Amino acid sequence: MDARTGPQAGRVALVTGAARGQGRSHAWRLAEQGADVIAVDICASIEGVAYPMAGHDDLEETAAGIRARGGRVSAHIADVRDGDALGKAVAAGIAELGGVDVVLANAGIGMASPDITEARAFRDQLEVNTVGVWNTVQAAAPTMIEQGRGGAIVLTSSSMGLTGRGGDGSGQSDGYIASKHAVVGLMRSWAHWLAPHSVRVNSVHPAGVATTMVLNDAVAARFSVPADEMPDVGNLLPVGLLAPEDITAAVAWLVSDEARYVTGVALPVDAGFTAR
Repeated sequence: MDARTGPQAGRVALVTGAARGQGRSHAWRLAEQGADVIAVDICASIEGVAYPMAGHDDLEETAAGIRARGGRVSAHIADVRDGDALGKAVAAGIAELGGVDVVLANAGIGMASPDITEARAFRDQLEVNTVGVWNTVQAAAPTMIEQGRGGAIVLTSSSMGLTGRGGDGSGQSDGYIASKHAVVGLMRSWAHWLAPHSVRVNSVHPAGVATTMVLNDAVAARFSVPADEMPDVGNLLPVGLLAPEDITAAVAWLVSDEARYVTGVALPVDAGFTAR
């Protein structure tokens, strides 16, 4: 019998993009709440992305933090764009930890490199931010159904997945906005698919978050500010970038029993960005 306590005790959570940023924050919070974690990250650069991606050491740090919080961890390097590789990683984690109850499809990319074509920038965003989310849920959902113990899935979209603000006709903006809107469509479709199995599906929509995806030289150059600063990012509340933990708080609620009747919801955590 699992001796751990907390709202996620006895559950296994799959987190993609777990090596740093929001993914790490989510993994650590759920471990604190009693969950074991299947932590997945690409741990390599993607040629068309303008900022450095997480590495193997980052994933190891996430895993160490999960263990320090009392959780078991099954850490795997896999690219969410590769359905076969991701499926094998998830299957290994399920076998090691005993199932999967929570899925956080968090892996995503933002700023594209100016050295690639607009068409490539558009395609890269869709491949990671939309196809990667589809691959993640397809890898985990059959086990969730077979287990017969319900569960919760949260897809990480963006405030830009609820608005077209910032669109400029480029592969960079069009790709990001379209890919994050597509996540909402997947969430709504899957909410219908999985409801008979007591698996809830929701999406979370952050405004700008203080992670490497935003705090990097490429974004700084676009806004003509130092890399560790940001201009007014368009929030209604008088705040700039949110902390990863701000998004984690919403995610932790969505996957908890307190939200047991919440499904098919696109939840903004955006300081009023989409209301402005």
